[in-house]
Amino acid sequence: MAEIVTDGVAPLPSGIALAYSTFGRETDRPMLLIMGLGGPSIWWDDELCTTLSEQGFYVIRYDNRDVGRSTYLHGARVTRGQLASAYLGNHRRPAPYTLSDMADDGLGLLDHLGIEAAHLWGVSMGGMIAQTMAIARPDRVRSLVSTMSTTGRRTVGWSDPRLLPLLIGRRLTSGDGYVRQSARVWRAIGSRAYPEPPEKTEQRARDTWDRGVSRVGSARQMMAILTQPDRTAGLHRLRVPTLVLHGMSDRLVHPSGGRATAAAVPGAELVLIRGMGHDLPQQLNPVFVDAVCRTAARAEKVRR
Repeated sequence: MAEIVTDGVAPLPSGIALAYSTFGRETDRPMLLIMGLGGPSIWWDDELCTTLSEQGFYVIRYDNRDVGRSTYLHGARVTRGQLASAYLGNHRRPAPYTLSDMADDGLGLLDHLGIEAAHLWGVSMGGMIAQTMAIARPDRVRSLVSTMSTTGRRTVGWSDPRLLPLLIGRRLTSGDGYVRQSARVWRAIGSRAYPEPPEKTEQRARDTWDRGVSRVGSARQMMAILTQPDRTAGLHRLRVPTLVLHGMSDRLVHPSGGRATAAAVPGAELVLIRGMGHDLPQQLNPVFVDAVCRTAARAEKVRR
């Protein structure tokens, strides 16, 4: 049975406006999906969102600030040199915004939709945002799924330094250029054990370009990541049912980040997937859905 799909824009008190879409019925269990660095909401596969809605979730995916059709903060520029310095731990200038600001965006979207508490699933930077939301407002979080993410402690979840030039590449001025750059990135960080057809990678890149791409915006997001605090102590205080998913072949966020996240949250379940890199292979959708549903069921048992 086809589920209801809607699109909207949420104006937040902060002045940020978030573009979002929903799958399923408003009366079902709310699940907020939070994407990673430079990724618009459409990086959450339609088929995955539909499957989750068929499992009884009201699925909400959205474009973070500085990507897609959400607000861009054009006044704050971050240079390649500043990013490289922050990567080495030498950030002298404050970031244009923080992961806490991005967490407030997510909470503001829930407010706009009239949702008191939701299941959260974040990937990469989105996992960091979801963790931050759970620490700041555990009353707003039914369950937490953190995928290919980390705690903010610099000794875990590190990136292969050879990826940095690829991630802070030069400004792109055409869709074809973005398609070529995107193909290089996904070849470097994707799941080689679960290859994606080249035509699908290309179509996602073209759809992403059409939705809205900003290298400067991605740089601001990256600065928020590179200047994030260590959340270990805050995670240790959580009593939210938590699942940590991580690929064993992740070059962008080392699996030690997933292990540290699971170790920090009391009672967290850790699922390590062999051959998975830094993406969400469609072949693994059944694994993801089963694990996410299992975690939500834990939360619902606690609520009763």
